Amino acid sequence: MCDSTSDLSVPDFIRAIEAFNRFYIRLPQELVLPFSTLSVLDTLAFDGSPKRLTELTGSEQMSQPGLTQLVKRLERDGLVERTSDPQDGRAVLVHITDAGRRIGESRRAERTRHLSPLLELLSPKDRSALAEALPVLERLAQLGRDSARTT
Repeated sequence: MCDSTSDLSVPDFIRAIEAFNRFYIRLPQELVLPFSTLSVLDTLAFDGSPKRLTELTGSEQMSQPGLTQLVKRLERDGLVERTSDPQDGRAVLVHITDAGRRIGESRRAERTRHLSPLLELLSPKDRSALAEALPVLERLAQLGRDSARTT
């Protein structure tokens, strides 16, 4: 909802984010992996702490059986490890491995190679506007993560 003093239109913001996301998620990649694989690895790498399967089920919006199968494949491929939760031996913790972390690093490097020349095509004013927006976008993402944890 926008107040009368704001020049931010939520529908316009959503359209811009969706347009960028459509482009961004389709950037060419050397190692083609399913989105669900990349998402789980990114979730595990983001704050560096292991996650319970139940946590991943919620954040990844997958069924428990589907996520369990995915984690088994990722473990078989050496991208994650599963251990017992020391606080609850019945629960499983999923940790990202160095190999799993390298996939995320590789994706960021590929995106940098593809986006850098495009950013150079923008005017200095546009690049400056993007730079100024970055802290706000990061704050908005943090608010979204915080909100997801409390609901």
